[in-house]
Amino acid sequence: MFWTIIFPILMAWGLGMAFTGNSDLPTSIALIESQHTTNNTFQEFLESASTQTNEEGNTFFAKKLDNEELGASTFHFYPTDSAGAVQMLKQGKSQLTLKEKPDSLIYIFDPHNSEAKLAYLVLNAGIENKQTRHTMAEIRPLTTVGTRYIDFLVPGLLALGVMNSFLWGISYALIDMRVKKLMRRLVATPMKKSHFLISHFFARISLAFVEAFILIGFSKYFFDIKLEGSWVAFFLIFLAGNLAFTGIGVLISSRTSNSRVGTGLINVISLPMTILSGIFFSYHNFPDSIVKIIELLPLTILADNIRSVFIEGAGVVQVLPGTIILTSLGLVLFTIGLRIFKWY
Repeated sequence: MFWTIIFPILMAWGLGMAFTGNSDLPTSIALIESQHTTNNTFQEFLESASTQTNEEGNTFFAKKLDNEELGASTFHFYPTDSAGAVQMLKQGKSQLTLKEKPDSLIYIFDPHNSEAKLAYLVLNAGIENKQTRHTMAEIRPLTTVGTRYIDFLVPGLLALGVMNSFLWGISYALIDMRVKKLMRRLVATPMKKSHFLISHFFARISLAFVEAFILIGFSKYFFDIKLEGSWVAFFLIFLAGNLAFTGIGVLISSRTSNSRVGTGLINVISLPMTILSGIFFSYHNFPDSIVKIIELLPLTILADNIRSVFIEGAGVVQVLPGTIILTSLGLVLFTIGLRIFKWY
C-alpha cells in the first residue's frame, strides 16, 4: 500500500513543489550591478520590483513576471560582486548570473543546465516586453571549472554512493544473513556482536574509498574536475559520512528478519534523501520552510561538505562541523543498533 499509493503521492508532491513553476517558489538571480550605468531600461525594470530582506539579512529585489506561454515566475535579484556571484553558483543558491553593463545585459549560465536556460528565457522575455526600449542582451556560457553543472553533480554522486553502499551493503547483507539462518552459526562462536558489525564497516569502507577514487579519476579525465580544497578535509568528511550511514545501516538491520521489510525500510530512508538532498538539483528549489529540514538530513550534510571541498576550496576547519555531526550521528545510531541487535 505504501509503495504503490502513498510513496508516489509523496514524490509527486515533493518534486511538484520544486519544478512546477509555482510563483511562490522564486528563482534566485545573482545580480552584478554597474556603478556607472546608462542602462535606463533595466533600472526602470528594477524600480518596479519590491525590495525585501531574507532570513539571513540579505537584501534582494523581488519581481513577478507573467508570460502567456511560460506562465508566471517570480525572480529574486541578489546584488553582489563577481566573487559573490560565483559563490552563489557553486553553492547551488543561483543558477544564473545577470551582469549589468552600461548599454547591455549579460546572462551568465551553464548551457547544459535546463533550469538556467528556462530562467534566462523567461527573464529576458520579461525585460524586453516590459520596457519601451530594447535592451541589448549577451549570453556568456559558464566554462570555468567549479561553476558548471557537472562540478555540482559529481560531489553529490560521491555522497550518494556512500549512502547506497552502506545501506545496501550492510543493512541488506545483515538482513539476508538472518533470513538465511546464517547468523545462527555465529551464536555458538566466541565472536562479539560489536566485532561482527565493525568487520562489515571495514569491509564496506575499503570498497567505498575505491569506488570514490574511481569516480574522481573518471571525472578528472573526462571533465577536468579538480579538488580545490584540502585532501585531508575530503578524507575527514568522507570518513564521517561512512560512519553516519554505518550507524543508520546497523540500526535498520538490528531486528529485521524479513527481506521485504528490510528492503522497504532501506528505500523509505534512502529514496527521499536521494530526491531532496541536492544530489541532482539544488534543494533551494524547495520552499524555505522545507529547506531548513532538508539541510538537517545526513545525505545533505555530506553532499554539501564534499561539494564545498571540491568547488569552494574548503579546508579542515570548514568541514569540521559537518564531520562532528555525521560522526556523532553514526556512533549514536551504531550504539543503539548494537544494543538491540539480534542474531536470529
